[in-house]
Amino acid sequence: MSDRPRRIAVFDSGLGGLSVLLHLRRLLPHAGLVYLADQARAPYGDRAESEVLTYSAQVVAHLTAGGCDAVVVACNTASSVALEPLRAMFPTTPIIGMEPAVKPAAASTASGVIAVLATTRTVEGERLARLIAAYAEGVTVITQACPGLVELVEDGLVDAPETRTAVRQYIQPLVERGADTLVLGCTHYSFLEAIIREEAGEHVTVIDPAEAVARRAATIAGAGAGEAMVRFETTGDPVRLRRQLTELLGTAHPTFGVDLMGVAAP
Repeated sequence: MSDRPRRIAVFDSGLGGLSVLLHLRRLLPHAGLVYLADQARAPYGDRAESEVLTYSAQVVAHLTAGGCDAVVVACNTASSVALEPLRAMFPTTPIIGMEPAVKPAAASTASGVIAVLATTRTVEGERLARLIAAYAEGVTVITQACPGLVELVEDGLVDAPETRTAVRQYIQPLVERGADTLVLGCTHYSFLEAIIREEAGEHVTVIDPAEAVARRAATIAGAGAGEAMVRFETTGDPVRLRRQLTELLGTAHPTFGVDLMGVAAP
């Protein structure tokens, strides 16, 4: 077995997967982490399934070629469309995906009504439909696509008035229909959790699966040793990513541009 320190990769179409990365950094402070944002082709949420699968496969091929031993697909859309195909394409690499927390939401609701906030592609995907069928019997599940929220986070408008207006537009009808539990079905929405909680009201529970996914990834991938670093990559503008990281994380980080257009997937 190689003595090279293990590396765990986290990828998303944009910045949402940072919510998973932050939990992983806390759980595995000495592991090497790589974060890749496919910003040149973001957001994935409104793209065709064939595009999402192709892009995801190119990302994982790049990450594994770069020495990553495990990959977290920290994008609900990519997980919904591409998780099982990716596992078949890369059988020796542990690949951990996102999953809307329908099961714990259905188990904890008092009103019998829960809502899943997600991108259009996740809402329409078979993965979410299977989760609802498996774990939400007897519970009313409202699936709410939220176009525009991803872009607001990407543009650094987390605390902007227009963001609160957009969140209120999506949340209020759900609360009026009796939803007492909201599931964040897109990693970008983690950065809007405070606003979502405020708009939903204190009687509504908000469930973010990012920490649970990070715990699972930490268990599967193992701690590694020695590298204790995070490398940030983007298919978009690395200068823009550097600015975004400073805005969202409060600290500056080096960023690197990558080109995946010529990457061949298995």
